[in-house]
Amino acid sequence: MEDTAIREGFAALRPGKDYDRLYEAALCRAKADWLVGISGTRLFSSLYQKTLNVGRVMTPTLALVVEREAAISGFKKEKFYTVVLDCGKFTAVSGRCESRKAADHLAAACAVQTAVVNKVEKKQKSAQPPKLYDLTSLQRDGNRLFGYTAQQVLDYAQALYEKKLLTYPRTDSNYLTEDMRDTLPGLCEAVISALPFPVTVSGVDAARVTDNAKVSDHHALLPTNQMAGAELSALPAGERNLLTLVTVRLLCAVGEKQVYEDTEAEITCGGGLFTAKGRVIVSPGFTEVEQAFLSTLKKKPESDSKEQLGALPPLSQGQTFEKVKASAKERTTSPPRHFTEDLLLSAMEHASAQEFAQIGDVERTGLGTPATRAGVLEKLVRGGFLERKGRQLLPTKKGTDLIAVLPDTVKSASLTARWESGLKDVERGEQSAAAFMEGIEGMVSDLVAQYRGVSVDTSMFRSREVIGACPRCGSDVVEGKKNFYCASRECQFSMWKDDRFFTSKRKELTKPMAAALLKSGRIKVKGLFSEKKGVLYDAFVALADTGGKYVNYKIELPPRPKNTQGKE
Repeated sequence: MEDTAIREGFAALRPGKDYDRLYEAALCRAKADWLVGISGTRLFSSLYQKTLNVGRVMTPTLALVVEREAAISGFKKEKFYTVVLDCGKFTAVSGRCESRKAADHLAAACAVQTAVVNKVEKKQKSAQPPKLYDLTSLQRDGNRLFGYTAQQVLDYAQALYEKKLLTYPRTDSNYLTEDMRDTLPGLCEAVISALPFPVTVSGVDAARVTDNAKVSDHHALLPTNQMAGAELSALPAGERNLLTLVTVRLLCAVGEKQVYEDTEAEITCGGGLFTAKGRVIVSPGFTEVEQAFLSTLKKKPESDSKEQLGALPPLSQGQTFEKVKASAKERTTSPPRHFTEDLLLSAMEHASAQEFAQIGDVERTGLGTPATRAGVLEKLVRGGFLERKGRQLLPTKKGTDLIAVLPDTVKSASLTARWESGLKDVERGEQSAAAFMEGIEGMVSDLVAQYRGVSVDTSMFRSREVIGACPRCGSDVVEGKKNFYCASRECQFSMWKDDRFFTSKRKELTKPMAAALLKSGRIKVKGLFSEKKGVLYDAFVALADTGGKYVNYKIELPPRPKNTQGKE
């Protein structure tokens, strides 16, 4: 990334043969991904007569989104009730009440009784600074704070890397190597002046971000010293925002911990138990830099817009409050959140954590790598399996149907866990590359054999374009092979493409014609053939549906011009 680092690297070159087994493991991964992807895609595309992309990482990722949406649609909200006690300068909240009646009863009892402080507990706590960015955590914050897609973040980071303003972006490490420890104070001093807002850093704790054992292929993301002399205002907005993010994270990561004091008071009133909580910041530490950055954002992130705990007034055991106000509040349980790229990247990173934990020493966990996850999401969107709605990523009908028909062996994240275990064995020399690939080939052969001779319903993946609303029931009218029909099974509305009304006039009912008839009730058709006179004529064709088995049409001739004799 910098000239000095490149020279040091060349001065400490190692023989290529030291990496032969690492090469073999990487080649096995590429071959296996290709073999499973091409075979699975061809198998299910042939079965269902529709292009259905299947992949070791892509398919389990799609399954995560489909399962989340199923959980949301199947979620049943449950009401619960609490009582809020207003003691003047602070409020206290009860536990959940069994019913609205119980909550109202407690609120009424509190209104005529004295509130008493039973217990006050104070605890000093601390929040440790965040880790440095790897690519995935940068992509998550880029999506959460700026709405960038994972691919956009990668593209911006790559551009900054090529301008020598950012270190290598495709990293899964949150730490630096220990030989970089002495350079960090100088780096922080160089980049802090380039930030577009004023911040101060009292010290640099380099020890907490350096650990050789926690650096895999590449160290964590950092701004470079060249950032200090660069014209940052000339950078595109996306690159500038990303560089600011990485710089702020560096200053936070080497900063001091935040120290705060939490107070919890237990209060009784009306036979109920209430809790009041408060927080006082003793030392802001790294959050001072973080808040300075967040204050520059036009749209605050969701997690930072929630109500924060304020300070409680001085409270002591036995203290009483007269004439308190109490009110019952109705609330409901919340379903799981829809996936955003931020949340989905986190889910991909931690997918099948239990299987990886059982395997033991595996460097790469989750689905895909930081370098490939963005491409996986884009491929799912391009293939029509996922769609973006605002910042949400939602499954399409095609994506939901695909997960429904695939076997667990293909859509489960445990496949990745087993692979990574085998690849680690290849890297260590404990298993040959040939043996690993033999297992992959056997798995693919078994998968294909499992579906040999199996008949499936191919209609589920047929795309049905909505061309209008049914005049009988209001449901969607979609195009079939021979007709335009109502999607509701209870409705018999159908406009046949080869209807006798049109074929007798040497016309066929086309999709634009059907759409226009459904929208306005009539259309103008040129070149209609008259069987009686043997001539062509133009006329309006109107939809004359009477609700019977067949849809009727009628001719409406244009009105004859009025007699304008003697007029020009």
